[in-house]
Amino acid sequence: MITTEPAQAVPPAPTRPAPRGHVVGKLSARVLATEQRPSWQERPRAATQGAKSGALTVILLVIAIPLYTIVVTSFSTQASINQAGGMVIWPHSLSLAAYQAIVSGGVVGRALLISLGVTAVGTCVSMIVTILAAYGMSRAGSFGHRTILWIMLTTMFFNGGIIPLFLVVSALGGYDQYWALIAPSAVSVFNVIVMRSFFAGTAQDLIDSARIDGADDWRILWRIVLPTSRAVTAVIALFYAVGYWNSWFNIMLFMPSDSAKWPLQMVLYDYLTQNSQMVNSAAAGFQGAVPTLALQMAVVTITIVPVLIVYPFVQKHFTKGVLLGAVKG
Repeated sequence: MITTEPAQAVPPAPTRPAPRGHVVGKLSARVLATEQRPSWQERPRAATQGAKSGALTVILLVIAIPLYTIVVTSFSTQASINQAGGMVIWPHSLSLAAYQAIVSGGVVGRALLISLGVTAVGTCVSMIVTILAAYGMSRAGSFGHRTILWIMLTTMFFNGGIIPLFLVVSALGGYDQYWALIAPSAVSVFNVIVMRSFFAGTAQDLIDSARIDGADDWRILWRIVLPTSRAVTAVIALFYAVGYWNSWFNIMLFMPSDSAKWPLQMVLYDYLTQNSQMVNSAAAGFQGAVPTLALQMAVVTITIVPVLIVYPFVQKHFTKGVLLGAVKG
């Protein structure tokens, strides 16, 4: 009789433990990588993220609530203003009487056209001068570029003052002339320096290739430098446009008391400080009662709206243009 022994199970091969030095090395490398990681690259905690969101929400409300009350008050009736005791937050009835009074009066409409003209012409003049000055000082071989740069930097810290400015502009025949609203602020040294830094970072190979092909400095600036500097150009143009649009001090210095030549900012100032005559003139051609506060807020709204319309189209270039222009210098 043949007997067979039962098959014995083969025990699994023992797994070889990893060397202790290998595990310690991986842990050390992980700890070292964590320690060397910059603080701004770490994942924020929930409390930090909540604090940032709360701070941004508060800042947004601080900015948005006044704008909201201005717009709502401009559309409110006298009954809503009386019930609110001033600025209206929750309107009970809306009316276009303030805007109809402004359009029929003609003062604000004419001032709006003047402001648009001054802003457009001033921005074009400032951009032409700034681009030419920045490109000239960004080329290492240009004549006297360092001397001119130091002279322009000096004007950022020292200037003659208001009285010499008024005397010079008046002696040149600028009093009661629109060019006096543009020429004194035609160039900003800060904007020239930012654009110069950006132009200086243009690839030298492109410029050398263009020179080999026979291009002069005008063609290089128009065909190579400006197309590669659209971000900083858009931002600087926005700076100049907002500056001309919000300009008020030069108007007070060089424009007479004739309201027919006032830009919008001077009309707004007169509406808010000495509103009796201006309100009466604006509401003279409109049939119906026009609340004084609503009329004032309507002018403020008209003053703010153009900037709010233009800014979203330039906002995408804002951070890139300013930061790159500053870092490259």
